[in-house]
Amino acid sequence: MIEARNIHKVYTAAGKELEVLKGVDLVIKKASLTALVGPSGAGKSTLLHILGGLDNPSKGSVHLFGQDLYSLSDNALSQLRNKRIGFVFQFYHLLTEFTVLENVYIPALIASGAAEQMAGYRQRALWLLKSVGLSSRSGHFPSQLSGGEQQRVAVARALMNKPEVLLCDEPTGNLDSATGESIIALLEKIQHESGMTVILVTHNKELANIAHKIFYLKDGLLAN
Repeated sequence: MIEARNIHKVYTAAGKELEVLKGVDLVIKKASLTALVGPSGAGKSTLLHILGGLDNPSKGSVHLFGQDLYSLSDNALSQLRNKRIGFVFQFYHLLTEFTVLENVYIPALIASGAAEQMAGYRQRALWLLKSVGLSSRSGHFPSQLSGGEQQRVAVARALMNKPEVLLCDEPTGNLDSATGESIIALLEKIQHESGMTVILVTHNKELANIAHKIFYLKDGLLAN
């Protein structure tokens, strides 16, 4: 499903170079649940973003769905991200001026641009909200939700376009332990029932332990 070869990432600031990734190779199987773990600053989130087409590597290649991601045009890469990859971030990134329901179906509207299909989008968004236990919150705004509820909305939004890959960057990192456990259970359930390929970046040992495969990243390299 995903093959990354010789991934390097160098950032330049104030005339100095910081090498975050130093030649990472990994293969992630289809329909697997994979965790990327390691200390802060190891490059976990950077690697996840590169795997998902959000950040270009300084060197190396990523093949996803049989395509070299970084040989694609910006438009083609944007379409691939929107239609085939779902993202869940630590800080939710919900649109505060839109309702919960609108936040969930917006990705479908962006993907197709077909407003006449709105009834279908709304129906799927309502079904997704029900699946994450938030049917009663569809008309609320993000500011009216708890952190755990906002993260559930973010998960539902990530699933709106039926992605083949779900990338989660510290999905429990901003939550208390009890709420984090509910998100862990939700992600495990989603992966088990859908057969989706899921990649998690996490410091949470309990979350990492649900993975089929764990990669340890340290000092920009995969540890043995």
